[in-house]
Amino acid sequence: MISKSTFKNIEEVFKSKFEEKPIQIFAPGRINIIGEHTDYNNGFVLPAAIDKGIFFCISKSKSNLSTIIALDKNESFEFDNNQIENLKVTSWKKYLIGVLLELKKINKFVNSFNLVFSGNIPIGAGLSSSAALENGFLFSVNILFDLKLTKHQMIKISQQAEHNYVGVKCGIMDQFASMFGLKENLLLLDCKTGKEEIIPFKKSNIEIILINSNIKHDLAESAYNNRFKTCLKLSKLMKLNSLREATYFDLESIKNKITIDEYQKGEFVINENKRVLKAVEEIKNNNFKNLGQLLYESHQGLQYQYNVSCDEIDYLVSLTKEHSEILGSRIMGGGFGGCTINLVQKNSLNIINTIAKKYETKFNLKPDIIKVKIANGVKLIKYD
Repeated sequence: MISKSTFKNIEEVFKSKFEEKPIQIFAPGRINIIGEHTDYNNGFVLPAAIDKGIFFCISKSKSNLSTIIALDKNESFEFDNNQIENLKVTSWKKYLIGVLLELKKINKFVNSFNLVFSGNIPIGAGLSSSAALENGFLFSVNILFDLKLTKHQMIKISQQAEHNYVGVKCGIMDQFASMFGLKENLLLLDCKTGKEEIIPFKKSNIEIILINSNIKHDLAESAYNNRFKTCLKLSKLMKLNSLREATYFDLESIKNKITIDEYQKGEFVINENKRVLKAVEEIKNNNFKNLGQLLYESHQGLQYQYNVSCDEIDYLVSLTKEHSEILGSRIMGGGFGGCTINLVQKNSLNIINTIAKKYETKFNLKPDIIKVKIANGVKLIKYD
């Protein structure tokens, strides 16, 4: 979690710039224990909100213009809310303008405002900083302008902003986990029905440690959308609504109509959905060794079937297999870089440090080690 002193520092920056007392919001990033690339196939995922994210200070503006300050990037952005359809923006601005455009579609107009945001979640690491940015911003304007949106409505709006303005055909997992996360609990989310089961995950002898490879290959976004299209093609050939309904028999029935590469991607999604449900069983039975093995199996599928890993990530995962204290490891997020998620016995940070040093030696790139705790979702911050 961003510390209270950090919150206060961001608030002071806001007050010095705008001379107003702001509403304060915290929106977390998320991890995903298992269930990668299954959400946009209406499948199962097992995410959780984490204690790292983005902090927002916001108030209504006294002028006709809105001003946004991205404190970490030392960038600011000023615009007229009446003319957002004509804006051509890049980077973090796309997510915020996308949210405003989606709100206009449902006749929820946002008047001018002042916003300062900052966070401690790595960008491009697979921790869904984009969902935290969308959710936190939307949550903020929902309160500020009394839009009367429910949390379920807000996550749909955030998802549509990514689809229609950012251009990423993401599923609902990232927005859902960031919005609805519960401290010390995982969320088994059925992306077809939108229903979740709360899975307790308070284990004193187990830690979740991420290793950020600090690699983000350029093809990640386009490759993600290509895989979305492949899965859509497979579903249509099988006459199914999504790969969630697919069985091995269904996939075999169209084998002569698709490439080997397409077949493997369909096979991965079928297997990964099964792994998510099996993982929940193992957690409920306190069998974390078996859970760790499922993480390794997931990575193997992501590496060789879904083809979304890379040499740097594969090396990090391979090193963990040399240490029994690490129960499981895999790539997390869209792929082609970012983080590995590691299920580790407590007090094994020295082993993670050793792996990080070997990685730095091989690739001449220093990775970041990130210990995370499972936290609550987006919330209003109140200090006396």
